Amino acid sequence: MNQALLPLLLVAVLAIPLILGSRRQKKMVAQQQELQNSLAVGDRVMTTSGLYGTVSDVSDDATIGIEIAPGVETSWLRQAVREKVGPDVEDDEDSIEDTDDDIEATETAEATKATEVPGSTAQVAPPLDHKK
Repeated sequence: MNQALLPLLLVAVLAIPLILGSRRQKKMVAQQQELQNSLAVGDRVMTTSGLYGTVSDVSDDATIGIEIAPGVETSWLRQAVREKVGPDVEDDEDSIEDTDDDIEATETAEATKATEVPGSTAQVAPPLDHKK
C-alpha cells in the first residue's frame, strides 16, 4: 500500500507549485490588461524601459502616444507601459528652500576640504614575482 502512495505523493508535490504558479501568472496578466485598458489622456506612466511620460493619445488599440517632454510625443505599444505613477507635484517654495540649504551645505563641505591637509603615508608595494 505504501508503494502505491509514493508516486501519487510525488505527482502531487510537483503539481501543486505548477498550479499555483499558473494562477499567479494569470492574475498578473489580468492586472496588466486592466492597466492597459484603463489608460487615459493625462495619466503619468512609466514604460518597461524606465521612461516616464504623460499619455497624450489613446485612440489606437495597439499603440499610445506618450509625451516625454513639452512638445515631444513618442508612440509606444500599450504593452510597454509598466505602471501608472502619481503626478510630480511639489511645492515650489519648499523646493527653493531645500535647494538653498543644499547649496549652503555643499559650500561648507568644500571649505572644510580646502583647509584640510592630506597626510597620506601610503606606500607602493613591489611587484609580485610569479615563478613557475
